[in-house]
Amino acid sequence: MASRYIANTADEQKRMLGVIGAGSLEELLVKIPPKARLQRPLGLTPALAETDLIRHMTALAGRNANADSHVSFLGAGSYDHYIPSPISHMVLRGEFLTSYTPYQPEASQGTLRTIYEYQTMIAELTGMDVANASIYDGGSSLAEAALMAHAVTERGEIVLSRGVNPLYKRVTATYCEGPGVRLRDVAAPEGVTDLAAAKKLVGPKTAALVVQTPNFYGCLEDVAAAAEVAHAAGALLVVVADPVNLGVLEGPGKLGADIVVGEGQGLGVPVGFGGPNLGVFAAKNELVRRMPGRLVGATVDRDGRRGFVLTLQTREQHIRRAKATSNICTNVALCALMATIYMATLGRRGLVRVGELSTAKAHYAAERLAKVPGVALRFAAPFFKEFALKLPKPPERVVARVARQGFLAGVPLKTFERALGDCLLVAVTEKRTKAEIDAFAAALEKAVA
Repeated sequence: MASRYIANTADEQKRMLGVIGAGSLEELLVKIPPKARLQRPLGLTPALAETDLIRHMTALAGRNANADSHVSFLGAGSYDHYIPSPISHMVLRGEFLTSYTPYQPEASQGTLRTIYEYQTMIAELTGMDVANASIYDGGSSLAEAALMAHAVTERGEIVLSRGVNPLYKRVTATYCEGPGVRLRDVAAPEGVTDLAAAKKLVGPKTAALVVQTPNFYGCLEDVAAAAEVAHAAGALLVVVADPVNLGVLEGPGKLGADIVVGEGQGLGVPVGFGGPNLGVFAAKNELVRRMPGRLVGATVDRDGRRGFVLTLQTREQHIRRAKATSNICTNVALCALMATIYMATLGRRGLVRVGELSTAKAHYAAERLAKVPGVALRFAAPFFKEFALKLPKPPERVVARVARQGFLAGVPLKTFERALGDCLLVAVTEKRTKAEIDAFAAALEKAVA
């Protein structure tokens, strides 16, 4: 019987079977023991017509709660920021959407130019000398930074604050297992890194100290003091930062960071099922030859016309394996393009406004929610757009209850740290309104009553 999903016809299948000496498709399965083969038809319902299938799938999708159907206070690394309409109109153009990684880069001048603009903006935001063409996501960016610090310093330990996103730390642990780089934790008991404890851990074996600001709990870290701790021991300082916040906050590079990484999803990339995301990676100029991935540079051709080239591509396909700084194979060019359009559309003032609105609304929300009986802020440290709430009832149950009232309440922290099992991480972006925050507070009050 002809299949709409299998291109070859019955006659073509017969000819292929003849070439390999088999009389039928069943003969291809003779090596599989009869006991391991299903002796009855699969218990599947009859196939649906295409219109019925679309209707069925749409109904299933409608059962999901998302940032369009619900008011979202989710964060923990992925945020519901406003996405300007020009982004979708531009990235869906065929020349952007269908373009592949530039294996003959100088022939891809349009792609190289957009990456160059992206790199320039990220370097300016982070306060660093140079940024690469992007990495897969925030977790892999931090992991690559750990390996880079190990290569630069030839030291075998990385000290990470417990305020760093736990998911990023898991990815880093996986990357570091192969070369045998040891990861050590430094406490963040009051929501921020205990720098006195860090000073005791950071020593002659330390390749880098890693802090995140705002950290996983939303609290602001003292990056300059962390830089002093790292540099006094000859280690590098790696800072994890959300570039959206850097419209307001000082770039980590200006505070002493050697490498800045982070998740760039908030720069115009939609929230959706964990990806695709955008890994940000920037560093000091003296570390550029150890950077992973790609770096686009500007030059002039023999006629003096400006052009763009891949200045650096330190992957194992292009140089000897033993000399490759990383085995990362590409960059997320389409997401980086979204970020470039986002930053260009908003401009310097727009990005500042996003940060100002986010932090002002987050502080209003924290004050309003903390007035709910039994609810309190978990940490007293200054925060930006995200904060931890201590609840009188299990956060998982509270989240389920308020979801029925149209709110995505936040992220229960029990999954990441047992000591914070009664806490909920709440994020507030510039999209949230006073009415939404007040309604969320009312729903939370009912849920914890």
